[in-house]
Amino acid sequence: MKITLLLSSLALILILALWAFWFEPSRFITTKTDITLPHWSQQCDGLKIVILSDLHVGSPHNNLNNLVKVVEATNALHPDLILLAGDYVIHEVMGGTFVRPEPIAHELKSLTAKLGVYAVLGNHDWWYSAPRVQAAFKQEGIPLLDNAAINIQNGSCDFWLAGIGDYWMGQHDINKALRPIPDTATVLAFTHNPDIFYELPNRIALTFAGHTHGGQVNLPVLGRLIVPSRYGEKFAIGHISEGGGNMFVTTGIGTSILPVRFRVPPEIAVVVLTALKT
Repeated sequence: MKITLLLSSLALILILALWAFWFEPSRFITTKTDITLPHWSQQCDGLKIVILSDLHVGSPHNNLNNLVKVVEATNALHPDLILLAGDYVIHEVMGGTFVRPEPIAHELKSLTAKLGVYAVLGNHDWWYSAPRVQAAFKQEGIPLLDNAAINIQNGSCDFWLAGIGDYWMGQHDINKALRPIPDTATVLAFTHNPDIFYELPNRIALTFAGHTHGGQVNLPVLGRLIVPSRYGEKFAIGHISEGGGNMFVTTGIGTSILPVRFRVPPEIAVVVLTALKT
């Protein structure tokens, strides 16, 4: 009986290891979240936004071929707006193979959305070379909105999109990003690191972020053991609403440091916005 129990335990460990190091990191899912917001325009109800973050192209099971699949799956959703929230390259991930930003940007160029595709940089992009990543995106015509904003109009739907620099490395400047936006305008924002949450004014209807990877591992009972945030699990995943502020954090696509995911699959995150009816 002891031998049987030992063999069963070893088999379970092997299955869990294969799941965490191969099966789960090698696939991606599409998630959909409906969010109702008090500072959103009813004229923009139903706006469908896809947020892609932490692509980390070159991490195990996540090469350029996988990026092509992510792009194709995203386009098949027919989003109104696509936001790229940084960390396109890898930096010290076990078993990874570095991929230059130029071919990454070239594949991302194929993303299509009625209201456009916009990007900001993440800490890994800065650690590698922000100027080179910026040049690659410029070459492919993908607008970068680090500490900048743009007005987006679609019929009677009119809002501003503000991109905010990375909280750790990108010299985030919220005032600069919001400066061109009229005080009465409807505002969305996106950035890489959600730890910026408490610095954001409530005039922003919703801010999108990534960076945390959802902790990559979510153990039963124990939870997410390692989340790269000063606030622990608080901003690890999903919709956060507190003190009049709203943020949505995606778990991203790639992996960092260890090529493992457990109960935190890579995701293409779809968010549909609705105004709070009063």
